[in-house]
Amino acid sequence: MSRVAEPKLSPRSAKPARAQRPARETPAAGEAAAAPVVTRKRKATAAPAVDAPAAAPNGTPRVLSVPSTIPARFSAAPPAGDDRVDLGLKLKRMRTDKGWTLEEVSRLTGVARSTLSKIENGQMSPTYDVLQRITRGMQLDLVELFDTRRQQAPFGRRSVIRAGEGKLHPTKTYEYEVLATDLSYKQMLPFKAKVRARALDDFAGWVRHEGEEFVCVMSGRVEVFTEFYAPVVLEPGDSIYFDSAMGHALVSVSEEEAEVLWICTGAVKMD
Repeated sequence: MSRVAEPKLSPRSAKPARAQRPARETPAAGEAAAAPVVTRKRKATAAPAVDAPAAAPNGTPRVLSVPSTIPARFSAAPPAGDDRVDLGLKLKRMRTDKGWTLEEVSRLTGVARSTLSKIENGQMSPTYDVLQRITRGMQLDLVELFDTRRQQAPFGRRSVIRAGEGKLHPTKTYEYEVLATDLSYKQMLPFKAKVRARALDDFAGWVRHEGEEFVCVMSGRVEVFTEFYAPVVLEPGDSIYFDSAMGHALVSVSEEEAEVLWICTGAVKMD
């Protein structure tokens, strides 16, 4: 039998061929997919759906707790005015807790009964000096009216108030944002204020009360009127310190409402 001649290989073709990967088999119908494919599907699949909450016996749906991982920006915004303090209701509650009538409080504070009634019914926003007269006459801490987190530690206290977290109290002449309301029996009462008044005639009379005050202008321009000195205009960064018992008033003289940082002493009960 004649031998069949074997083909000669060139030097380049003499290298053994690389082993080819076996072709991936496609699973037949009804068979489970390979493990890697299952893993990829699990990663892409959304979390299992949660069944609707079962109704309570009275027919009211049970409310599921909201996960803490939901970003704050998805939370519903609080209704406008939630950060405003309802001083009227608080004053009325404090008065009734002491068993006092409006007439008795009027005698103790020097504030007219009709004014007290309007404040309690939300028909009037009291000015700072009126609030001080009321709280001193009723032997209250002024901060109690704005406080939502009472804390009376005698030593090592501190209070951090983030921007916009103060308690708002608007009046005709100023809009106060009271700060550090979580601390009671302070030696100072700090607050920011927008100066709404545009002229001295906007005030019913001189504002005066016990203590001392420090005012620093943050934006805009204000004119400071005092009982014994000529008016002075303050620019951003300027400040003034004065005796609170001396009649005083601030008005905005800039196009926009001026904003000031205001600190008072003698404004709270010093027991």
